[in-house]
Amino acid sequence: MRILAFSDLHMARNRAAEIAVASAEADLVIGAGDYCNMRQGLDEAMAMLSEISAPLVLTPGNAESAGELMDAAPEGVHVLHGSGMTVDGLRLFGLGYGVPLTPFGEWSCDLSESEAAELLERCDAADILITHSPPKGYGDTTSMGDAVGSVAVRDAIERLQPQYSLHGHIHDSWGYRGTIGRTQIANLGPKVNWFEVSS
Repeated sequence: MRILAFSDLHMARNRAAEIAVASAEADLVIGAGDYCNMRQGLDEAMAMLSEISAPLVLTPGNAESAGELMDAAPEGVHVLHGSGMTVDGLRLFGLGYGVPLTPFGEWSCDLSESEAAELLERCDAADILITHSPPKGYGDTTSMGDAVGSVAVRDAIERLQPQYSLHGHIHDSWGYRGTIGRTQIANLGPKVNWFEVSS
């Protein structure tokens, strides 16, 4: 299966257009959160993605809540937050929000490490783990050199060993690639990222 994945669109119209055009070559499109800015403009952001022709699976970021994303997502789009689904035999599990708690204030949708761990425990197997937040120590380094990823996400990757773990959230680490065991880790960013996955 050929998968196109992205994160942190933040209402960038030109980036959304590039993703929509590329989606014609995809079997599945995955978005790993932050489509709008500070809980504003989500309907507009979803309209930017409405031309995507492949099946679309989204997790919320910290810039939109799960409920807001479910309400704004076009018909037929799947929103995963502490939940999973299977697409053509491929097992997906998604967890949105900022983990651990961010310093951004009341607008940010965040989870504590314990809250995230509880939701991730719902998953007993996955081929692709989609989280907005990175695993601790992998694609989570800020411009100040701080590793701000999630221990709960890292623990879930170590336990589940999916083929891929896809995230965003930390803009300074967009483009990061690494591995945890057999799992390939990617901090996506707002661009076209291709992955080949066998179910």
